[in-house]
Amino acid sequence: MKINKRGIAGTLESSDVMVVINPHDSQEIKLIVQSKVEKQFGSSIRKTVKDTLTKCGVLSAVVDVRDQGALDCVIRARVEAAVYRASDEKTVKFGDLS
Repeated sequence: MKINKRGIAGTLESSDVMVVINPHDSQEIKLIVQSKVEKQFGSSIRKTVKDTLTKCGVLSAVVDVRDQGALDCVIRARVEAAVYRASDEKTVKFGDLS
């Protein structure tokens, strides 16, 4: 799926995450993560975001994640919503996101 414009999902409230996706000039995912639980869960947050982007078919994007202690299911949902908003697709086929 091609990212054509900025897509935002989530809030900065406690136990939520804000995900901002922008187009990227090169064919790579640039991931920026800021989290209040970075030391404990930073690698897990990165893996969840990357896995969700892969399952959504995103190959090129700049992804800014501002985590406030969100669960993995919330992170996945916010990434999916931001991808949908950043693409020009009318419908999105995410594949098996379980």
